[in-house]
Amino acid sequence: MQKQKKKAVRESEKTGMSEGTVSANFKSGFVTLIGRPNVGKSTLMNHLIGQKIAITSNKPQTTRNRIQTVLTLEDAQIVFLDTPGIHKSKNKLGDYMVNVAERTLNEVDVVLWLVEPTNFIGAGERHIIEQLKKTKTPVILVINKTDTVKRDEVFAFIDTYRKEMDFQEIVPVSALKGDNTDELVRCIVKYLPYGQPFYDEDTVTDQPMRQIVAELIREKALRLLEDEIPHGIAVSIESMKEHGKICHIEATIICERDSHKGIIIGKGGQMLKKIGSSARPDIEDLLEMQVNLQLWVKVKKDWRDSDFLLKNFGYDPKEGKRTE
Repeated sequence: MQKQKKKAVRESEKTGMSEGTVSANFKSGFVTLIGRPNVGKSTLMNHLIGQKIAITSNKPQTTRNRIQTVLTLEDAQIVFLDTPGIHKSKNKLGDYMVNVAERTLNEVDVVLWLVEPTNFIGAGERHIIEQLKKTKTPVILVINKTDTVKRDEVFAFIDTYRKEMDFQEIVPVSALKGDNTDELVRCIVKYLPYGQPFYDEDTVTDQPMRQIVAELIREKALRLLEDEIPHGIAVSIESMKEHGKICHIEATIICERDSHKGIIIGKGGQMLKKIGSSARPDIEDLLEMQVNLQLWVKVKKDWRDSDFLLKNFGYDPKEGKRTE
């Protein structure tokens, strides 16, 4: 995280956004989104920045690395860190994901803890509460998915969590519908330190394009394969080259078993074609140009428990971050 902040400072210096270029009342800082898997962290972040950067699906643990995005307002700049969900890990990839999520708590200016609208606080949420009680960072509780419950019920959910610990703010929102997200932004800015922006006002993310493209392909695979394939797939971008007005991309979907490979390819290659055709429009929107996408499938057995393969696919378990 400290390296990321130094990198951001260098970026601000490079783009000329140094002292005196903005108001003395300008605020800027880092905000992490944490929570159990599938509570809507990526959906919320995508909505706040107005662009799809983090992938979403109805499967838990979709986000595997710390994704950094930027929201620049007239009076503030918020650098969001969307972390993997905090969960009980079952392999080295799981250890890496939990480490990424928990280590950010003391390295940011504000913590957003997303929960679902319920009066039941399970073991997973209580584990997060214990982690939050150890940090001095301001914590804003975000009760997401309020569009799925009655308005009157939300007050009971707020009261349930208020009894567990002292939050700086409790904000109910619907990331999917965008309800009350403006109020959430105002609350975040309230707790940011005064300072110059870290990034140029046009910057939306510092993620490498190859990484975002790989994640968009993985998202479509997760959605189309549904329950047929366990969560153990990765995507590696082999080649990404622009020729004229077309970007030619070659990518490989990595799975753990030979039987999974057959399912991903599908009869006559139909499933693989469907994954490619579903991912292409999002990639074209991202790159703002026509895309020629070629997909392959390879089997790498037990890659989620291999330090070598994790690094090869862009995850560094020892550092707790994704390599570039």
